[in-house]
Amino acid sequence: MLYPNNSADKLGFTEVKELIKEHCLSEMGQQMVDKIQVMNNYDQIRKFLYQANEFKNILVNDAALPIHHFFDIKSLANKAKIEGTFLSEEEFYQVQASLTTVFAVIGYFNEREGQYPNLEALFEHLPIEKAILKKIDLIIDPKGKIRPNASRDLAEITSGIAKAEQEARKKIDQVFKSAAGNGWTADGSLTIRDGRLCIPLLAENKRKLKGFIHDESASGQTVYMEPEEVFTLNNRIRDLEFERRREIIKILTALTDELRPYVPLLLSYHSLLTKLDFVRAKALFAIDVEGEMPEVVNEAKLKLTNARHPLLFLNFKKEQKTVVPLNVHIDEGTRIIVVSGPNAGGKSVCMKTVGLLQMMVQAGLLIPAAESSIVGVFKQLFVDIGDDQSIESDLSTYSAHLSKMKNFVEQANGKTLILIDEFGTGTDPQFGGPIAEAVLETLNHKKVKGMVTTHYSNLKIFASHTEGIENASMLFNNVEMKPLYMLEVGKPGSSYAFEIAQKIGLPQNVLNLAKNKVSAGQKKVDTLLVDLEREKKEIFDTKLKLDKQQRQVNTLLAENETLKSYLEENKKALIRDAKDQAKNIILNANKLVENTISEIKSSNADKEKTRSLRENLNVELQKNTVKPIVAKPAATDEELKPGDWVKLIDSETTGQVIELIKDNVVIAIGDLRTVAKKKRVVKVAKSTVPKEIRKSFNHTGDVASFSPEIDVRGMRTEDALSNIERLFDRALMMGFGNLKIIHGKGDGILRKMIRQYLKKYDQVDRMEDEHLDRGGDGITYVYFK
Repeated sequence: MLYPNNSADKLGFTEVKELIKEHCLSEMGQQMVDKIQVMNNYDQIRKFLYQANEFKNILVNDAALPIHHFFDIKSLANKAKIEGTFLSEEEFYQVQASLTTVFAVIGYFNEREGQYPNLEALFEHLPIEKAILKKIDLIIDPKGKIRPNASRDLAEITSGIAKAEQEARKKIDQVFKSAAGNGWTADGSLTIRDGRLCIPLLAENKRKLKGFIHDESASGQTVYMEPEEVFTLNNRIRDLEFERRREIIKILTALTDELRPYVPLLLSYHSLLTKLDFVRAKALFAIDVEGEMPEVVNEAKLKLTNARHPLLFLNFKKEQKTVVPLNVHIDEGTRIIVVSGPNAGGKSVCMKTVGLLQMMVQAGLLIPAAESSIVGVFKQLFVDIGDDQSIESDLSTYSAHLSKMKNFVEQANGKTLILIDEFGTGTDPQFGGPIAEAVLETLNHKKVKGMVTTHYSNLKIFASHTEGIENASMLFNNVEMKPLYMLEVGKPGSSYAFEIAQKIGLPQNVLNLAKNKVSAGQKKVDTLLVDLEREKKEIFDTKLKLDKQQRQVNTLLAENETLKSYLEENKKALIRDAKDQAKNIILNANKLVENTISEIKSSNADKEKTRSLRENLNVELQKNTVKPIVAKPAATDEELKPGDWVKLIDSETTGQVIELIKDNVVIAIGDLRTVAKKKRVVKVAKSTVPKEIRKSFNHTGDVASFSPEIDVRGMRTEDALSNIERLFDRALMMGFGNLKIIHGKGDGILRKMIRQYLKKYDQVDRMEDEHLDRGGDGITYVYFK
């Protein structure tokens, strides 16, 4: 139930229907659009939404549906139903074309059985009766004309007409040639008069030739004569043409008689074509406004994510501007949202967006909001927007508002959605405020859901301490004095009356006089709201900064854990190798000592021999002695820079410098990163780094020069996605926490494709638009888990 009756006009739903009608191919489809109503049957709403969503998928992702002709075959079927009537050639052509479209559409869905179940249900159990089409094809050609051989008699008559016309033409050419040779004709050639081919003769020569004069020129000097020899032949042709017309009527009457038993089926085909045209128009409109199918629940609740007003979206699209998205949540916990803020800040548009999208969903239309949005079903929708004063009913503006409030209070319940703009205005604020508060309290007790906009402070205060009612404000830049058109739930908004008046240029003495007339309490409340808004923005910015820092800390902790595990594993392997080498050294040393002793004994301790053997022992000892590493002084910022190769002093680990942070160096070791003090690293030449270590850096490129940012404006979708995927892989390998993708605004298609593509990666945590001042939704930030 909608109250009042003009609610659809107030919210823009009527305009939406007109835009959908523009996409219809037939008058029948437009008539169905006119009949669109807000429904409250949950199953029916879901059915219509699924049909529109499936048709949208066909238009976007599948081959084109073979819809070529839409004719009103219902009126033709009703005409054929009457005994003794017959359809004309053009009418049979319309039936023929419509049936061809119907059979092609049914064949299209049969090839995709099960893929579009809700659209398939439109023609479920509908037979393909091609016998009708075959009968029509025998009589009517593809151009919509009756075939010359539709019957034996028609073929003979057609042949007779052709022969008679040929003979008549031949005869009149002879007469004309003869008359021209005698100089009887006027300037010009053979001409048609009264449907007859005539010879132009000079008036003084009209007695020299026998025939019938059909016309004369304006001057009377030329007459147009049909020669006697041709007159009889032309009469014969006319008689044959009458016979042909009678035969055609006879054939069309017989064909109509054959069509008559199929009238009920033709009506079913008509119904299918009408519904397809209707659903197609809804799907095309959804594509225009970037509409999606939200989750629909059989409860009185609402959760809109990234919602936009469709009419505002289309207007901004023409001007290449973007609509600030709306996020709002209405349920049992937050039943009524009281929106406040400055004039021209977007309060009314915000509320109208909620109302219009709710109406669209309950009318089976896709809405411009994220798929994650949740939309419930309300049994009643009550709207109070604009000035409804009535001279006829002797109602003032405020009386009209009160009349609506009376109906709201009496008829609203827990399944009612109310939308009230400028709640309580129209009378003395001293009395209008308390009345509005009382109405709001009553509606809240009845568990009504909805949204109201107001400037009254008492309603803001009432909402702040009343369960079920929540304050909200339209954000405002109180430095530049510009609205941001963003809804923030949780706190009321200031009207910024004095600030806006000052910016407009109202004299300071007038402003001071006005401020003195405002009560101290009211000034305190308004100042507090302004300060709260400023502090809230600072807290929000700080929170974003802290969240970013926390993600960086978590990334570093994860890298350290990975590196620790890597080093522990390598440590065990090194110790194992060292033990094996030590064992071999001991075994070799024992053999060498034993051999040396044996040789000394055999040489009877000869001095020269003994000295030579000792030198051999020293040589072997030097081979197995580890040279001490001489620590070099810590590299300065000028000596050490990103991209340099370094070695850790207390190990043989080699890596590449990524970043210098005070006394610390961030080093890339293969796919891992670590942080070390400058005094613990030694710069080494790239040529001394083993090839296998250098190769391990080739797949990621130069870490120091890597930038997690890409500009894909102007690229085709496939090229853009390919480049983004390569950057995505490299960023993950290097441990970066986010990517910046510049894709531009345009129609938003490239942005949508990129985001859909990146959703498939489990590593992606979330995606956000850039700040409005720095590019808005023309830039996407991708954050990793």
